Amino acid sequence: MEPVYTPVIGFARALFAFQGLRFRITGQENVPRTGGAVMMINHLSFFDFAYAGLAAVPSGRKVRFMAKESVFRHPVGGPLMRGMGHIPVDREAGAASFRAAVQELKAGEVVGVFPEATISRSFELKEFKSGAVRMAKAAGVPILPTVLWGSQRVWTKGEKPRFGRSNIPISIAVGEPVEVPRGVDPEEVNREVRERMTALLHAAQESYPAMTGADLRFLPARLGGTAPTPEEAAARDEADVRGRRKARP
Repeated sequence: MEPVYTPVIGFARALFAFQGLRFRITGQENVPRTGGAVMMINHLSFFDFAYAGLAAVPSGRKVRFMAKESVFRHPVGGPLMRGMGHIPVDREAGAASFRAAVQELKAGEVVGVFPEATISRSFELKEFKSGAVRMAKAAGVPILPTVLWGSQRVWTKGEKPRFGRSNIPISIAVGEPVEVPRGVDPEEVNREVRERMTALLHAAQESYPAMTGADLRFLPARLGGTAPTPEEAAARDEADVRGRRKARP
């Protein structure tokens, strides 16, 4: 039992029960009971780290997530994140966080990474950064392709959070581990993992209850929803980046 992480999991489960969230988890047997692993996860909502971690609970594992450094400066969230052993990431200087993650992996921890870096506004997979694969290679551990679907309906970019009782179903799928041989090109493995995650995501979307009415805004344009296309979403992301750069002192 961990003095911070264990109670947080209990609180989260109570909150999810209050909200009526209905989780469908598949592939949880692919999470190893011992040893390090990199859990690569798609990014749809602000709560994805809390949901994805549930897939590791049956194996008795706790996921150490990599999260942007600003979260660790929050007066409440910061101490909790540090107490749970999560890893701060400075996007402008990521070498230190890379080393910290590799150290945790070599120590036998499961490290959670969002290779898209930011939430996908189109709810399709964005291009992946290669850092997660390079970490797995450096530590000599496998990658766990993991996808979420439905979490965007709880709280995503540009939407108000739905903290009340919503009875939203959320799918979590963990694919078979992907090994990273020493001599392989990380980009090659990155493409393979992305392909596997695409297949997992499409399967989760196909088996998910139909979205209608106002909820069509949470459905990709490819499936008849009103979410931005990947191209439109990329343009908005670029505008955000330009805005942040202008705002810097």
